[in-house]
Amino acid sequence: MKNALEIDGVQLSFGERMILNNVYVKAETGRITGILGRNGCGKSCLLKIVFGEMKSQIKSVRINGKGLFGNSRNPADMRMLPQFHFLPRNIKVCQAFERFDVSFSEFCNLFDEYDKFKDLKIWELSGGTIRIIETFLIIKSDTKFCILDEPFSHLSPKNISTFIQITKQEKEKKGIILTDHLYRHIADISDDLYVIAGGTSYKTKNIDELKKYGYLK
Repeated sequence: MKNALEIDGVQLSFGERMILNNVYVKAETGRITGILGRNGCGKSCLLKIVFGEMKSQIKSVRINGKGLFGNSRNPADMRMLPQFHFLPRNIKVCQAFERFDVSFSEFCNLFDEYDKFKDLKIWELSGGTIRIIETFLIIKSDTKFCILDEPFSHLSPKNISTFIQITKQEKEKKGIILTDHLYRHIADISDDLYVIAGGTSYKTKNIDELKKYGYLK
């Protein structure tokens, strides 16, 4: 089944400072939606608003035309990879995979050096290792939409390449929204690309248009 997630009319301000104003973004099953913008433009805020973790003055978030209200989301509808670590520190790696119903053996087929971490607790791992595990769990989750906030940051080129391939495969099952400061990866992988400039979202056709909206010089 093809699903559509629409974020419409988002407005967010902190005091007198307007962060987002009349933002619209659409994501669909089978497509990767990239969001770009300069530091501080509100990309992460927008993702948190969609996921229900941040309140905004005005917003409409809909899946297949049905509005999502409140500050919680059904994991069957969407999951989000935040910039910070979210796995409980005291669970084992194998337990994390069980909780997300994701295959650890499939993970090890792609990251074979990680098999030795199966029975270790999250707090025993390096930050980079945790990030790779968390990113894999979110992307491979059984959900309608994945929201990925800077999934490629602090990863090696080899691991970035692996996750790009995984993301392309998973888009056949779910819609994917992602943002990252490594804009070329986002531009290359995205089927639909938006840039946030001056608090408003603009759908772009190519990298050259990013110059038009002031994202690139």
